[in-house]
Amino acid sequence: MPDISVPAARVRFVLVRTSQPGNIGAAARAIRTMGFSRLVLVAPQRFPDPEATAFAVGADTVLDQAIVVPDLRSAIADCRAVYGATARQRSVALQEFTPREVAPQVHGAALAGDEIALVFGNERTGLENDELALCHGAVHIPAAPDYSSLNLAQAVQVLAYELRVGFLGNPPAPAPHRTDPAASAGQMEGFFEHLSTTLDDIEFHKGRSPETIMLRLRKLFLRAQPDERELRVLRGILADAQRMARLARPR
Repeated sequence: MPDISVPAARVRFVLVRTSQPGNIGAAARAIRTMGFSRLVLVAPQRFPDPEATAFAVGADTVLDQAIVVPDLRSAIADCRAVYGATARQRSVALQEFTPREVAPQVHGAALAGDEIALVFGNERTGLENDELALCHGAVHIPAAPDYSSLNLAQAVQVLAYELRVGFLGNPPAPAPHRTDPAASAGQMEGFFEHLSTTLDDIEFHKGRSPETIMLRLRKLFLRAQPDERELRVLRGILADAQRMARLARPR
């Protein structure tokens, strides 16, 4: 059987605002049975907790090594591929994959040395739009439309299983040829903040919806997958635009 430990070590499972500690433990068990070990918890309501340990059923190492962070940006800052699990279409336009379709994408990125995050939202509400906006793609489990109620740990299990099967038996998607590293999620968010500020500085919107414009631009640049050097060039252009806007202002 092929050794999947190298690509698996690049994959983290991120649980956002989890309300039930039992679901954290069950998720830890789910990823451990599929050969993964990295769990990141974003603002969990209760953790550590005996219920999490009980539901982990021996996957204690995953819980012991789990990282707790205050927000999703912190959880994915160094990632170059971020996929949000969602049960329904949202207003955030993202390329959508099934778990089976996303597996070769994750495999290729991991073999290229990239850090990858699979993000799962709160049990009741799922991922909010502002959280999905931080993702590069969406993963939708094609459950029965008349009863699509998967709990959090079940959704984690489905994705972990499909990744394992993909890692074991299918060729990875070819990684894009790069001479420079791809921009991380944290670097992209810094660019988007700079872009938003620049559009305000040059009074670009003029009646247009800033939120709609930024959503479209986010989709454009995430699809382009700029590398670090390209992002520096783009930020240099934004800085010059801001400088010219300041010079053009009446004194």
